[in-house]
Amino acid sequence: MLDVQDLSVHFGPFVALDRISFRLQRGEIFGFLGPNGAGKTTTLKVLTGQIRPTEGTVRLAGRHLWQSFESLKARFGYVPDFDNHLEDLTAYQNLALFRRLYRLPAARAGDALETVELSAERDQRVRNFSKGMKKKLTIAREILHLPELIYLDEPTANLDVHSTAVIRTLLKRLASEGATVFCTTHNMAEAEELCDRIAILDQGSIVAIDTPRGFRARYAEPLVRVTLQDAEQGKTLTVRLDEADGRAFLAERIRRGEVLSIHSDSTSLQDVFLRLTGREFR
Repeated sequence: MLDVQDLSVHFGPFVALDRISFRLQRGEIFGFLGPNGAGKTTTLKVLTGQIRPTEGTVRLAGRHLWQSFESLKARFGYVPDFDNHLEDLTAYQNLALFRRLYRLPAARAGDALETVELSAERDQRVRNFSKGMKKKLTIAREILHLPELIYLDEPTANLDVHSTAVIRTLLKRLASEGATVFCTTHNMAEAEELCDRIAILDQGSIVAIDTPRGFRARYAEPLVRVTLQDAEQGKTLTVRLDEADGRAFLAERIRRGEVLSIHSDSTSLQDVFLRLTGREFR
């Protein structure tokens, strides 16, 4: 669906992106994970035709993005990290305006509102909407023309827990119906819950691409947390299973019946990022 090869963006001597490559399949949710300044938004600007890269190619549905931009732009939608609605108009009026610009059937405005669960609020003025409702309306606007590929920049930033859950559920449903979703985020939990695959971007370069499960499996530490009873009741120790002393210690405590519980010390994406980049993720 989307094929990015050796993409670089230079602003004078500053290298914002350094030869990044990845491919997206139809119906996939692909996460672009990285701290502020890593190059996520620059990548989105290239993919949506806002800026031209210094080097590299982007192909959408097998066609070169810039050579065929006028015909390809109808195949994607872009949800930025800000909402820019006409707030004195209602939700339906906002979508009706864009529906006319796209020259779409009148029913599309209502259909899009139903998709994002805003049908009941269609006649409310947008200035009275919550942040979550405005974000859903932005998504509705960008799916009016039924795009095959949807780009989202920090889709749940600054939203409450309920709105975040609603947006994530909506994106999963769109993907299940065949849309490809490209989602930038610096939220580890969001990437882990939402994405089929994740690219970790740092200082303009992709340092790794894998599934959330694949990342945990590749970088998991062989550790368990053991809670002991008797004289050391309630004391929890961390034991390494890749060391002979650790295995012997655990086996002896189990033989004595001194182990109250054993839990794996699971690796998180936060741990993976720290291991790959050598710095905390913020």
